[in-house]
Amino acid sequence: MSTKDLRLNGEIRVREVRLIDGDGQQRGVVPIGEALDLAQTAGLDLVEVSPKAVPPVCKILDYGKFRFEQEKRLKESKKRQKLVKIKEIRMQPKIEKHDLEFKAKHIQEFLAEGNKVKVTVRFRGRELAHTELGRKVLDSLLELIEVDYAVDKEPQMEGRFLSMILNTKVKK
Repeated sequence: MSTKDLRLNGEIRVREVRLIDGDGQQRGVVPIGEALDLAQTAGLDLVEVSPKAVPPVCKILDYGKFRFEQEKRLKESKKRQKLVKIKEIRMQPKIEKHDLEFKAKHIQEFLAEGNKVKVTVRFRGRELAHTELGRKVLDSLLELIEVDYAVDKEPQMEGRFLSMILNTKVKK
């Protein structure tokens, strides 16, 4: 639940709430007026932390500090996330050996950066009758790649394209 969804002080419209005071102690079920008075005398805010509970759970705390802590936690969790991009390499079944080596070099660079790589072979016209040529191209490409990789998605036809997805091998 984000801090925008929380109601505080006068926005809480119920008769009674389950109250947790500023020290984290359970105060039990109290009328809303009494809860607001306790928060006001402590110089803090009454924040509805669990609105779906019956009765709703409210906590007496410094709302500004609480919001700051929530945002800090959110930033920390975003830092730990790793954004994986999918790079795409396209080719045709009639690709020359040098071009294939060049593409393999690029795939190795992408995998070294930690990206996934989608390798696609595009068939045009009558080439579509010979999809086995595309599979041979993909097999020879895999032999040229020197870094550790894993095949996330086996070669599969998608319309006029034969594609597979490669990923770096995860070390355990």
